[in-house]
This record gives sequence, C-alpha cells and structure tokens, in this order.
Amino acid sequence: MSAPTSGQPQVWFLTGSQGLYGPEVLAQVEADSRAIARQLDQARLPVQVVWRETLTDKAAIRRTMLEADADDAVVGVIAWMHTFSPAKMWIAGLDTLDKPLLHLHTQAEAQLPWATIDMDFMNLHQSAHGDREFAALATRLGLSRATVMGHVGQLEVVAQIDCWARAAIGWQDTRRLNLVRFGDNMRDVAVTEGDKVEAEHVFGVTVNSQAVHDLALAVAQVGESEAEDLTVQYQDLYQVAPELGAGGERHAALVYAARQEIALRHFLEDCQAKAFTTNFEDLGALEQLPGLAVQRLTADGYGFGAEGDWKTAVLVRAAKVMGDGLKGGASLMEDYTYNLVPGRERVLGAHMLEVCPSLTASRPRLEIHPLSIGNRHDPVRLVFEADPGPGLVVSLTDLGERFRLTANTVQLVAADGPMPRLPVGRAVWRPDPDLATSAACWLEAGGAHHTVMTTAATAEHFAGFAAMAGVEWVLIDAATTRRGFAQELRWNAAYYRLKRGL
Repeated sequence: MSAPTSGQPQVWFLTGSQGLYGPEVLAQVEADSRAIARQLDQARLPVQVVWRETLTDKAAIRRTMLEADADDAVVGVIAWMHTFSPAKMWIAGLDTLDKPLLHLHTQAEAQLPWATIDMDFMNLHQSAHGDREFAALATRLGLSRATVMGHVGQLEVVAQIDCWARAAIGWQDTRRLNLVRFGDNMRDVAVTEGDKVEAEHVFGVTVNSQAVHDLALAVAQVGESEAEDLTVQYQDLYQVAPELGAGGERHAALVYAARQEIALRHFLEDCQAKAFTTNFEDLGALEQLPGLAVQRLTADGYGFGAEGDWKTAVLVRAAKVMGDGLKGGASLMEDYTYNLVPGRERVLGAHMLEVCPSLTASRPRLEIHPLSIGNRHDPVRLVFEADPGPGLVVSLTDLGERFRLTANTVQLVAADGPMPRLPVGRAVWRPDPDLATSAACWLEAGGAHHTVMTTAATAEHFAGFAAMAGVEWVLIDAATTRRGFAQELRWNAAYYRLKRGL
C-alpha cells in the first residue's frame, strides 16, 4: 500500500528536564533518553523514532513544537520527563502543537538499585513525579493525548505505542486526503449525505466531485493492448471463469473491466486522490458498474464508498493506512441480511460488487454475472468469502451538530453452508455481545448501513483516531449492555452539546 507521507513517517522523542541539575545530570539525561528512543526505533514500530535534544526552557520547547508541526514527515510527538521539568515552561509549546501527543510515563531502568540508591540517583530519576507535573499541566490545558505507562522493554508498552503510532499515521493521512466522488450520492438516501465543509474542518479531508463523463472518456482512451496485458495478470492472480479467459465468449467484458481499472488509477493519480466513490444511478457512458476495478484499487490501499458514500470511503482509507503491514484487510461492507436461528444468529454482509479481497488469504474467483441495478452490461467481479477471525465494523455518521464513529467488535465465521448462487465477495460474522444487543445498540446510535469492515486495524486504533480527531466514539463489544449503552449515548449528547458552547 502506498505510504501516507513521503518517506517513512516519524515520531519525535522529546525529553523534559531543567538546567537546575547541572551539566553532568543533563548529560546522563541525554544518554538515557537517546537509549530509550533507540530502543523504540528498533522495536519495529510503523514509524521512525527520532530523538531530539533535551528540552529545558520555554523557548526551546515552543520552537521544537513549531518545527514538528511544520515537518510533513512528523505524525506525532512522544514526551517523557526524565527529571522534574517545571510544567509552566511547556505551556506555549503545547498550545502550538497540532500533532498527536503521547505522554510516555517511563524511566530509564526497570529495576531500582536498592543497595546503592542515594539522593543523586533520586534527583536524576524523577519521572514518577516529573511526569505528574507534566500531566497536570496538560489536563489544565484540556490537551488531548494518549498516556502509556511502563518500561519500554515491556512488550505491552511497545504494543500500546505501536497502536498510537498507527492511529497518528491514519490521522495525518486523513487530514491530507483528497477524495473524488464520481457523480452524486444515491437519491433520497440519508446516511450517504453529510456536511463536506464540516468534514474538511474536522477531519481535513477534501471531498470534491468529478464528472462521470470524464471518467468514461478516460476509459475509452485506454488502449486495447494495455488492457489485454492486465487481463494476463488477472489470469495469474485469480481463478478466472472460462468464459472470461482469452478466447472466451465473455472475454470482452474482462478487457473492459481492465480498461476501467487502468483509467481509474490514472484519474485518481492525476487528482492526487487516495479515496473515491461511485454511484450506480450515475454511470454516464460507462458500460459496466465498476466492480473488479474497485476491488483491486481498494486492495492496493484506496478508500472506497458505494453510492456516493464518501464518509465510508474515508473510513476505508483510514483502516487501510492504520492496518498497513498487519495481518488482515479492510473493505466497504454492508449488513445485508440475518440468520435468526436461535443459537446460530449471524450477519451476512456483502455489497453489489465492491467488497475488497484483502479480507481473504484465499485465491478469489473472477466471474461475470447479471446485475439488475444500474441498467448496464453484466459486470465482472471477484467472488470470495472473508476468512474467519476477529474483526471490527465502523461507521461514520453526521448527526448535524457533530460526527459520531460507531463500532462493533465481531467474530467472522464460516457460513453454515455453501452459497453457490451468491456471486459477490461476502462475509459472515457473529457480532459482540450478541446479535440482538448489537443491532439494537447500533440502531440507537444511528450507525450507518455502510461500514468499513477491518480485520487488521482494531478498535484501539480507531479509538485513538477518534480521540485525535476530537469526534465521538462509541463501541459495542462483549461488555456492552443495552442499558449501559443508552446511558453512554445520553452522556455523550450532553458532553458534546456543552463542549460546543453557546
């Protein structure tokens, strides 16, 4: 998948101290903080951890924060107080910081030297109360931040930092995301609408329309030989239905699907866009509703939303970025129908064509079938079933006064039987804590019918993303009850309305 920034994303490691302790102590502070930054940088995090000079005064702190904001490679900063660092000198710098902040509450050594410990050691290793000074100031400023406590040699500490770093990468990518809508949203549908101006204000994403006519022209301009070359790659990657293969009676449809993919890639590259939407009610001169092209683009990291649903396209892209390098994938998904047999309650999710094959490690089948929606030629699509395992579905809803991210942890399972007459990518899952509670809570939250399903990015990644964006986050998981969830929604409504002010 393409990197969200030029080069490897960076996190700056900032260490707080003060000049009171003298040059020898500051030299040891520098050595220890360099060692911690180096240990984190070697921990296979998705970012490069860059050590910065020890911060001991207001001007240096403010200057460093401004530099972090101005550097496009920096996705966030980690702050650690090795000694006591008077927090008033951090005010100006923290007020300017526009990148995510992680407060790392750690110390240089995990084991105290009980037999030799003295006041010199105590004055040097003061994180236990130095970090409390910093945190009290950050709370006074109302500063959104993540807090991780523990020694960096502990796997759980590194895992928490990894989670925060992935959320920060996703957040930075979203703030710079260009999203192309080919046509408008599906007519009369509520949740695919939304305030694009407010979305750019809150998330940074730019959402603009492009004419379907221009995309159709781009498809028509793709050369036959270039498209044929791409169909050869399809033969290697997928189980291609015989009628679509070279010499098959439907091969022309596959060539046209290849032309759509090539044209879409070039079009999005020219727009510097990493997410897009289509709409089966607005296809212009396109001969097929794009299916295979969408599936292959999303497999390469693009965000996508069907029927003009740009909010879901944003989520798919964010999930792709945060889950990059992890096992699993992410896709547009739609809760389509239920199995309501007691004890076997399941959700069958799918969409018309566009479910991303990153949800399976198996070799998808490449097939062509009629599609009654769209009034065009039969479209080509990849057919598969998502692999069993843990997953998450997330929707983004515009509530008018704010955005809400609603999520549900799920367990993907095998279907109870084969589905030979369902020619789409699909997933079957058991939602937490159970289908009745999950569905009722989702409906109460106003969760959308389009979601991103991710088996790579987790609830913790999206919770961090929501915190960075400053938007409401509600999670339905194994501990959820209907009464507790309803109370949470009421409390959230009061909080966010008070937060907006008069």
